Amino acid sequence: MERKVPPHLYFVVSAVFHYLGPAFAVLLFARVQVLGVAWLRIASAAVIFAAWRRPWRAFRLQDRDGKRLLVAWGAVLAVMNACFYTAIDRLPLGTVASIEFLPVIALAALGARTPRNAGALALAVPGVYLITGVHIAGQPLGLVFAFANALLFALYIVLADRVAKRPLLSGIDGLAASMLIAALVVTPIGGWEALPALTDPTALLAGIGVGVSSSVIPYIADQLALARLERATYALLVSLLPATATVIGVVVLAQVPSLPEAAGIGLVIAGVALHREPAPQPSPV
Repeated sequence: MERKVPPHLYFVVSAVFHYLGPAFAVLLFARVQVLGVAWLRIASAAVIFAAWRRPWRAFRLQDRDGKRLLVAWGAVLAVMNACFYTAIDRLPLGTVASIEFLPVIALAALGARTPRNAGALALAVPGVYLITGVHIAGQPLGLVFAFANALLFALYIVLADRVAKRPLLSGIDGLAASMLIAALVVTPIGGWEALPALTDPTALLAGIGVGVSSSVIPYIADQLALARLERATYALLVSLLPATATVIGVVVLAQVPSLPEAAGIGLVIAGVALHREPAPQPSPV
C-alpha cells in the first residue's frame, strides 16, 4: 500500500498538518507557557507512539551506531521544538519560517547537480522570500533561537533521512523510539511549564491535538516520503511549506495573499515542477 502512494503526496500531507498544529497552539499559548507547549507536543506524541509501536523493542535490536542515531535524532527533535516555540513567541512566524529555510537551501544545493535542478532551486528560493517577506528587527534573542531552530531543522532532515533508509529498521519505529528519547530530553527543559495544563482539560486536549497534528501525522508522512525520495529532493520540497501556509490562510482564515506573495507561490510551484530526481546509480558489480 505504501508503495502505491506517490512519495510527494506524503509530503503534501506533512505540509498541511505542519500548519494545523499552530491552530491548536494559539489556544495553548493563552494558557500554558511557551516551553510547556513544546513539552505537551512531544510528550503526547511519545505516548501515542509508545502505545502504537512499542518502540523499545526496535531500539534494543539496533547496533551501537543505530542506537546513537536514534538518540541523536531524539535530542534534535526535543531542542528543535523548544527553539521553534521560543522563536515564534518573539518573532513573526513568517520571519522564523524564512530563517528556517536557509540551511535547507544548502541541503538542496548539495543535491542540485544538474542545470535543471539548480534552476529549480533558483526559482524556489526567491519564491520563499516573496511569500514570507523577511522583516528582521528588534529581537536579538528571538533571532538566536530562530537560527538555532533553522540549523536543527536541517539536521532533522539529515537524521530523518538516515533513519528512513536504515536497513532492518522501520522508519516509523525509529521515529517512535526517537520521540520517546525526545520526551526525556525536553522534560527538564519545559516539563515544569506544562504542569498547569495537567489540571486544565481544555489545555490538555489542545496539547494532544498539537502533538497529533504537529509531531505524529507529519513526522510519519516525512518518514514515508524520505524512504523513497532523495534527501535533496525532500529539502527542495520544503520550500512548499510557506506556499502551503498561504493556501491554508486563504481557506481557513480568509487571508488573501498580496501580489508579491502570489508571485512567490508561483515561483515555488515552478521550482518544484522543474526539479527532477537524480538518476539512480548502478550498483557496483
